[in-house]
Amino acid sequence: MTLETDNILRAIIDNAVEGIITINDKGIVESFNPAASRLFGYSPEEVVGENIRILIPEPHHSQHDNYVLNYLDTGDAKIIGVGREVIALRKNGSQVPISLSVSEVKLGDRTIFTGLIRDISAQKDAEEKLKRYATEVEKLNRYLESRVEERTIELEKAMEALSKSNEELEKSLEKEMELNEMKSKFVTVASHEFRTPLTTILSSATLISRYKSAEDDDKRLKHINRIKSSVENLTEILDDFLSLSKLEEGVIKYSETRFNLVQFCEEITEEMGSISKAGQKLIYEHFGASDDVLMDKQLFRNVLINLLSNAIKFSPENARIDFKTIANSHLEIEIKDSGIGIPARDQKHLFDRFFRASNAGNIQGTGLGLHIVKKYVELMDGTINFKSTFGQGTIFTINLKANKQP
Repeated sequence: MTLETDNILRAIIDNAVEGIITINDKGIVESFNPAASRLFGYSPEEVVGENIRILIPEPHHSQHDNYVLNYLDTGDAKIIGVGREVIALRKNGSQVPISLSVSEVKLGDRTIFTGLIRDISAQKDAEEKLKRYATEVEKLNRYLESRVEERTIELEKAMEALSKSNEELEKSLEKEMELNEMKSKFVTVASHEFRTPLTTILSSATLISRYKSAEDDDKRLKHINRIKSSVENLTEILDDFLSLSKLEEGVIKYSETRFNLVQFCEEITEEMGSISKAGQKLIYEHFGASDDVLMDKQLFRNVLINLLSNAIKFSPENARIDFKTIANSHLEIEIKDSGIGIPARDQKHLFDRFFRASNAGNIQGTGLGLHIVKKYVELMDGTINFKSTFGQGTIFTINLKANKQP
């Protein structure tokens, strides 16, 4: 190396912004540039010839020696050629974070190590401030998130309350509309259904007054029977309306009593036989291990009367009506007629209030009977189903889960 080159190299090292230190393979400092002097507070004369450990805090002395020895023995460059952040020791005893890059230089048979050193305390301070700022920001975010969450929960509760109020309002409006519709249908049905029997009663009563001789007894009896039938029809209509009203108001409650199922059904069959059409056969059969049941006797009676009345009403003369009960783990009731059946398009509306099938024609009825029956069955914790073929007949099946064996 020429003198000029050596001077240039020396000038570069002396004027370098970063500290440059060289040590031999024993860890002895051989050079110490001005930037290193400014960083550590030592003059070059105080450091050159000393072990590099003078610039290393005591806890890290052995670690540094091990790095150098390990490299010389094994060639494992843990710190050689690698930039690292380490803690250095100043002359005044203070510690400073530095960025250290170590490189190996071969000079003949000698090996020296050059350390390029840069003070990163300002960077570390900035990082620490950034961490504190990030922590504060995170705390603020958590606080804001908690407030947002609280406000969101409050908003959700308010929306839920508003939604509930809207639902209640909609239900009230729907109930009111339903009530108005029911009133309208009630007036329509009542005026129509009452007119026929009242007209019959009026005309028969007028005609009876004309038959005064014994020879007119048959004619008088005929009109008396017509009046009785019309009164019964009016009673049936009023019963339907009263039952619906009680159901809507929740007045009707389930009340259990134990009774003999077969005896009860036989009595119902005999009672309904008295109002059957000419030639109609009402056949009752019972199957199962038990005759005694525990249920609401009055509700059960109302269900049977209504279904059997319909079977009689919608079946022709000389038709057979089968009434069957099966009592085992639960009670099953089946009522089968051979009447006019229910058109397929009407079947989905069969249990609706005031609904009458399109083929009901002039057969009297309010359209409330089956709706009431379904409500009664539900009060008894049961289900009702049906199968119907237009023009051939209908089978109603009731399953009462509340039935209990004695």
